[in-house]
Amino acid sequence: MELNNLEIRPMVTADIQDILMIEEESFSSPWSKNAFMSELKNQYAYYLVASIGDKLVAYIGAWLIFEEAHITTLAVAKEYRRQGIATLILEELFKDVRENQINKATLEVRVSNHKAKKLYLQEGFVEVGVRKNYYSDNKEDAVIMWKQL
Repeated sequence: MELNNLEIRPMVTADIQDILMIEEESFSSPWSKNAFMSELKNQYAYYLVASIGDKLVAYIGAWLIFEEAHITTLAVAKEYRRQGIATLILEELFKDVRENQINKATLEVRVSNHKAKKLYLQEGFVEVGVRKNYYSDNKEDAVIMWKQL
């Protein structure tokens, strides 16, 4: 796959159908169409998508509050995983938010999601705590991670 053709841009309403397909294959409790529609209207939300040609392959979302970016979601289409796309879209988000004087990023990730935790650790996040019973689908704990931008 050619990452040279990867384009990262702000999410628009027309992207939601493709996002929902990635969401379904990525998460045990996927967000609904309404959840994404409401995020696009949220003044604190900032979402990016990555595409190759006309195929949407990844997305990331964050809430920008004060000097913090709280990453709410990140997913890559199954057939495009392990090729560096998550790293590229994360780095683009960091670049964009730093321009808005945001200097910290935080997120929660399932304790069992070892691949995501590895990615975040490689990107400079550190584990700072655990939220007990965080996920409503199975009461799994979440690891709280922070990064100085």
